[in-house]
Amino acid sequence: MENLKWYRLLGKMLRQYAWDGLLFLVFAAIFAAVFYLYDLETEAVLYAAGLCALTALIFLSVRFVRCCGEYRRRQMILKNIEVAYDELPKAGTPAEEDYRKMIETLGHINNDLLTDWEKERQDSLDYYTTWVHQIKTPIAVMRMTLRNEDNEESRELMAQLFRIEQYVDMALTYMRLGSSQTDYLFREYDLDQIIRQAVRKYAPMFVRSRLRLVYEPVQVKVVTDEKWLLFMIEQLLSNSVKYTREGTVTIAVSPEKVLSVSDTGMGIAPEDLPRIFEKGFTGYNGRADKKATGLGLYLCRQTADKLGIGLRVSSTPGAGSTFYLDLAHKEVETE
Repeated sequence: MENLKWYRLLGKMLRQYAWDGLLFLVFAAIFAAVFYLYDLETEAVLYAAGLCALTALIFLSVRFVRCCGEYRRRQMILKNIEVAYDELPKAGTPAEEDYRKMIETLGHINNDLLTDWEKERQDSLDYYTTWVHQIKTPIAVMRMTLRNEDNEESRELMAQLFRIEQYVDMALTYMRLGSSQTDYLFREYDLDQIIRQAVRKYAPMFVRSRLRLVYEPVQVKVVTDEKWLLFMIEQLLSNSVKYTREGTVTIAVSPEKVLSVSDTGMGIAPEDLPRIFEKGFTGYNGRADKKATGLGLYLCRQTADKLGIGLRVSSTPGAGSTFYLDLAHKEVETE
């Protein structure tokens, strides 16, 4: 047996029929007493006892074989219980029939709840998708208005507007990642083009923060989903800009297709490292920043897992952090 040794299954079966066996022994004792009182020949008694024992052994053997088959079937149903609960074995007793009806009823209730939940989730996703597209219109108008002014106040407003866009995109990403209908499209892409998109988007933030960006173009092809990989790179750059007061942010790609984003920022406390990808965890730096949501790196981890990308981090407090994306972590088929 795969999940249960045969001798353990035999033990379970014998315990199931323990009372039947005890009743058999009581009957055997009664017959033995009667035979003894009537002074029957010992050979006849032993012969009858042997026939009874042989019959019981045959019965138990056949029952054990059936029990093994039923056990395998139950294990198969258990692995697909969400859709296979209607295929439960036929009930052998009134109690089993009642339990079967209970399970079937719970299965139907669960399916109805799951259908309603999926519908509500899709409605929410549709709403937030529409909301994101609508909110981008006033954001674009505000940006165009602020571009006509060049002073410290307008530059600060532009920076805050950029953060609003980030949070809007993050909200939509959060909803989409939990959906079973996320639009992944795996193809072979030029990694340099994806990185350049992220760099262009965050260039104003680098300028405003007076940070130096180090990046040498690479001639590397990767099989991935462009939109979601771009989202991950943007989140890593956002973190670097947020927690680096001065110095350099470096983007590099190794021959093994490991993309790294390094900074010379405040680094991550050792006790925070194991938890930085947890949902809502902000750590010491996030608590000091007062504006961290604890969602950026969590969404990066979720995205990496769905794309088959290895994601890890190394950091030294006070010296900076390096995030690694292993883009050769998993082979996927191109479309």
